[in-house]
Amino acid sequence: MKHKQLLLSLLTIAGLVTGFNANAQFGSLLQKAKDKAAQKASDAFDKKTSSPSSSSSSSTSGAPKSNKVIINSGFDFVAGDTVLFAEDFSGIPVGSSAKTFKTNGSATIVSVGGESGKWLALADNATYKFTKQLFYPKHFTVEFDILAAADKISDIYPVNFGFVTDNSVRDYISSGGAYVTLKYYNNDDVSINSEFLSKYLNSTFDLTTFTNRKMHVSLVVDGDRMVVYLDQTKLADTMAFMPTTAKNLYISAPMQYKNGSKVLVSNIKIMGFKKA
Repeated sequence: MKHKQLLLSLLTIAGLVTGFNANAQFGSLLQKAKDKAAQKASDAFDKKTSSPSSSSSSSTSGAPKSNKVIINSGFDFVAGDTVLFAEDFSGIPVGSSAKTFKTNGSATIVSVGGESGKWLALADNATYKFTKQLFYPKHFTVEFDILAAADKISDIYPVNFGFVTDNSVRDYISSGGAYVTLKYYNNDDVSINSEFLSKYLNSTFDLTTFTNRKMHVSLVVDGDRMVVYLDQTKLADTMAFMPTTAKNLYISAPMQYKNGSKVLVSNIKIMGFKKA
């Protein structure tokens, strides 16, 4: 009887142990399944948050949208198709005078390190006009390059260019007719004026970025209007002449230079338009 009870006890203990082991194995399998499912969910979340659409959506919702309008005015300048005058000084030896220009100062041709071609060096207090009288049509364009050589742009006093009624260089023109003033000494100050119409316009254009770097000037004259571009930026499109105003192009050097600065011009082109 005792042996039978002992045997029953042993069987009971064995069953419990077996059940325990089975439960342990089942629990282990269940935990592994849970871990695997959690890993899949984590991977799916990481993939979603790293996707471009999710990132874009997150950044968009996290920051306010910008309402700033981007303006592109373009460059609508169109040069004439008929050459009225062209001079790049290529045929003039360095150190000689430009015969195509007359002046109340000097018109010396120079070369510039780092820049191609030859240049007309503008002497202080000097005005330059064409040696031969040029008769302009109603509609024409003017282009030239201007180079301000300086340690700092504010060392250069104003440069003026525009149109007056006569072709004389008897006196220095500090301002006159319909003209543009580059006020280098103010760094970013340009004015477009017409004494014919008593019109004076001020504009802002960063001249400091053109220290020791050429800037292209483009002008359009169409009857009584003048359009002014500096390096493809339109600064004015305005009435500048009377209907019968005679026009002669001039360029006036600064009244003074500081610290060895200099202004030079080159690649001058006057272009007319063929009649339709």
